[in-house]
Amino acid sequence: MLMVATLAPIVVIGGTLAYFDYFARRRLRISTTTSLYDTGLLDEIEKQYETTHSVDLNIISAGTGIALQQAQSGDADVVLVHSPSQEQTFLENGYGVCRKIIAYNFFTIVGPTTDPAGITGKNATDALKSVVAYGRNHQTIVWVSRGDNSGTFSKEQSLWTAAGYNQTQISTEISWYATTGSGMADTLNVANQKSAYTLSDLGTYLKLSQDDTISLKSLISGGKPLLNVYSVMAVNPTKVSNVSFNDAVDFIKWLVSDTGQQVIENYGKVNYSQSLFYAAVQPLKDNNPQQIVQWIQSYAFFNATECPQQYRDDHPELYP
Repeated sequence: MLMVATLAPIVVIGGTLAYFDYFARRRLRISTTTSLYDTGLLDEIEKQYETTHSVDLNIISAGTGIALQQAQSGDADVVLVHSPSQEQTFLENGYGVCRKIIAYNFFTIVGPTTDPAGITGKNATDALKSVVAYGRNHQTIVWVSRGDNSGTFSKEQSLWTAAGYNQTQISTEISWYATTGSGMADTLNVANQKSAYTLSDLGTYLKLSQDDTISLKSLISGGKPLLNVYSVMAVNPTKVSNVSFNDAVDFIKWLVSDTGQQVIENYGKVNYSQSLFYAAVQPLKDNNPQQIVQWIQSYAFFNATECPQQYRDDHPELYP
């Protein structure tokens, strides 16, 4: 009895300390694109970051467009997205600061292993022309699009334009063109069910393929037209009230640090025999590999820089 009476207060005190420790931790809200979340990369980042910081990362997954809208509405402190044109508007409208490019990989056009439209070995432009010709001739669903306001859909639209088509007009040809209005994993699953082609970020495709969720094959990948660049931005506290700006900047600093970049670079190597994402900070600093750096600069820089001076919020340490 004496032992029980002695230990009980210790248990209560220990539980109380844990209780206060939990509620003493600050909260950082991260609005992010589905590809970073669906691949599991953000789970790994969350685990690594929270072990060394008294911050709970609250991750909200959506397409890039929705992620930016949530930030504008005051529902996020940080955004992690991959649509340079939308990011530039976000900055220019005063909602974002401290933009840093943190990672890159490539989009891929995936399709059934039989490749009925015969796109294997072609570039993205010729591949889409073949998809259109096959779809119009066979009047069966051959292309599945996200059709949302995501970075992936923005890339798809640019690819249709480069191939000489108006994507808005093409999307009305419902006999062969389908739209999910959903995230990448859902869109890949629909394409798989219909034995159709789609555009995917490489990370989400590899995860679902490795998990045997889909049987689609990556038919075209790599090259400048399919470059995919990920950036992080803090929400501007002078534009949006009640944001955790200091914690947001600390998180950005960690992402671009050697530790954060290593987490990104190593993610996927064990399970997929390759990185799902490539760290971008050191290549941009070293200008190596030169071709990749030139592609990133051409695709994702604004006024020859990842973040123009007026959007840096007096944080020169982020831009050595």
